[in-house]
Amino acid sequence: MKGRWGKYLLGGLVIAILAGCSSKPTDRGQQYKDGQLEQPLALVNQPNTRGVPMNGNDYANQLLEIQYASPSLFSRNSNTYQAVKSWMASGADTRQLSQFGLSAYQMEGADNYGNVQFTGYYTPVVQARATPQGEFRYPLYRMPPKRGRLPSRAGIYNGALDDRYIIAYSNSLMDNFMMEVQGSGYVDFGNGQPLVFFGYGGKNGHAYRSIGRVLIDRGEVAKADMSMQAIRKWADSHSEAEVRELLEQNPSFVFFRPESFAPVKGASAVPLIAKASVASDRSLIPAGTTLLAEVPLLDNKGKFTGKYEMRLMVALDVGGAIKGQHFDIYQGIGPDAGHAAGFYNHYGRVWVLKGGSGAPLFSAYQPKVNQSGGLLATR
Repeated sequence: MKGRWGKYLLGGLVIAILAGCSSKPTDRGQQYKDGQLEQPLALVNQPNTRGVPMNGNDYANQLLEIQYASPSLFSRNSNTYQAVKSWMASGADTRQLSQFGLSAYQMEGADNYGNVQFTGYYTPVVQARATPQGEFRYPLYRMPPKRGRLPSRAGIYNGALDDRYIIAYSNSLMDNFMMEVQGSGYVDFGNGQPLVFFGYGGKNGHAYRSIGRVLIDRGEVAKADMSMQAIRKWADSHSEAEVRELLEQNPSFVFFRPESFAPVKGASAVPLIAKASVASDRSLIPAGTTLLAEVPLLDNKGKFTGKYEMRLMVALDVGGAIKGQHFDIYQGIGPDAGHAAGFYNHYGRVWVLKGGSGAPLFSAYQPKVNQSGGLLATR
């Protein structure tokens, strides 16, 4: 979502409600090629996969953004970055990683069979105006001063905040909500001027409740069909009052901060390159970590095609819903990116790449496994 620490206080929660792996491979991409893994991050001689990363240029561009925006982060990972670039220049054969000083650690996934969850996020573009006019009547707010507890979403919708905190009026309450979920977005004021970036500005402090879960619990949308597209489809077929009532089931509310000419950044303050950056759980995957991933390919309707593509990605963002063996892939800006992000809740395999002297991957990380097989991380 974003240079935006807050984005992922919400990002991914709309579609992460389907999280849990089943005991057998499914149409969400689970695969069992290696047998059960004993370590959350298991050192392997070479990944059991074929092909080469299809986004080498995007990965290289993401490294340039890191080098420019965060020299210290780049320096801490420079051995890995240089080794990966050399490996890519020599053909990117996964059987030859060790020849370039790279160690590959396969992630065990939520089920200990290597099935790592992928969701997606994006940067929306919202139509808005500076003053209320016609259909543009749904306020976007900046963060008000904290004097006691801020109102809930329902209270804000009912006018509990002073109008001086309004920074724009959109033509869609649902668009506003979706931008909150993503944590940031671009606003088109319709005046021919460049888009204005609305970065994450804070939230009201109320607990988040997934409206996707509400629709499932009410029997309005089947669990297997849940996605951002399904939520929008439901909204399009219901009245404004019904949509508002649904959104009010989530008392959490996000505020924004206008920023002219700002690129989309992650929590590491690095501009994000689409499909070459992810949000991760920092207790398991630190900022700047390079990932080699088999990502499931989906068709235009969000169905798994049975095929995967290999990508190199860097962990540069965080998310409140992104815990353990789960990554949120940044999909880019605009409706096409939103279409892709809205469908993603699938599984693939991930190897953490580490260059250097061969020291333990993360000495501060001590894995534990809870009774249900999920990962707990201790510092």
